[in-house]
Amino acid sequence: MKIAVLSRNPNLYSTRRLLEAGKKKGHEMLVIDHQKCVLIIEKSRPHIFYKDKEIKGVNAIIPRIGASVTFYGAAVVRQFEQMKVFSAVESQALVRSRDKLRSLQLLAKAGVDMPKTAFAASPKDIDNVIKQVGGAPAIIKLLEGTQGIGVILAETYNSAKSVIEAFLGVEVNILVQEFIAEAKGADIRAFIVDGQVVGAMKRQGAEGDFRSNLHRGGKATVITLSKEEKATAIKAVKKLGLAIAGVDMLQSKRGPLVMEVNSSPGLEGIEGATGLDIAGRIIEYVERNEFNESH
Repeated sequence: MKIAVLSRNPNLYSTRRLLEAGKKKGHEMLVIDHQKCVLIIEKSRPHIFYKDKEIKGVNAIIPRIGASVTFYGAAVVRQFEQMKVFSAVESQALVRSRDKLRSLQLLAKAGVDMPKTAFAASPKDIDNVIKQVGGAPAIIKLLEGTQGIGVILAETYNSAKSVIEAFLGVEVNILVQEFIAEAKGADIRAFIVDGQVVGAMKRQGAEGDFRSNLHRGGKATVITLSKEEKATAIKAVKKLGLAIAGVDMLQSKRGPLVMEVNSSPGLEGIEGATGLDIAGRIIEYVERNEFNESH
């Protein structure tokens, strides 16, 4: 089978591991930079050019689309889908998961618990927004932020108000969320492939940092999820239509709270913490589904 990993950097850990895992199972593996693809849209024959050559013979793709290029990346995935190429992450699910507000609305509708979240466009509503998430401290998140960038802990009411005013004043979209004190700067990530939790880790933020992102100095350790945590993660992923995802949750007094569902989760942290071959599980998922689609 010929499997393409859509990635802008072949040297990234996740991309390298997927290539290794695919080659180990006897597949022809290649990396395609989705930003350098040219999409040709014509009646009955959608096709893609890459480095001036038409892409042919690809059986499946594994999208590794960065948040900053979601629009173009999703268009490339959609074009492959129209060419009847199996995608490990569907284009619609990718777009759905990247819209933080929309994904939280969908999860809430499905009965998935999360930190109480408020969204407003007018500075006149700030007092009510802070009140509705339980007052200060409060978490303020940029809708476009990733890897902990654009996430602010406002420890007092006045600081929360001034930060929200500043963002709304320059028309930047933000979410305001309740602060879960008992999480103590840690979260858990459940890594899901094809409806199953294949690995889980607890991420503890660096000293003095409430954010647990590994990119920001956090540490990861292996963890065994409770039944409720597993069920919550699987329900969240199913609702967003993702076959591969990382579900980030906080452990709270009222049970697991979903913060985010990541449609392009990194492999380095989870494989390092658990010692598991997560890349191999992703390749096995592609094998099963590409076979089903072609028979």
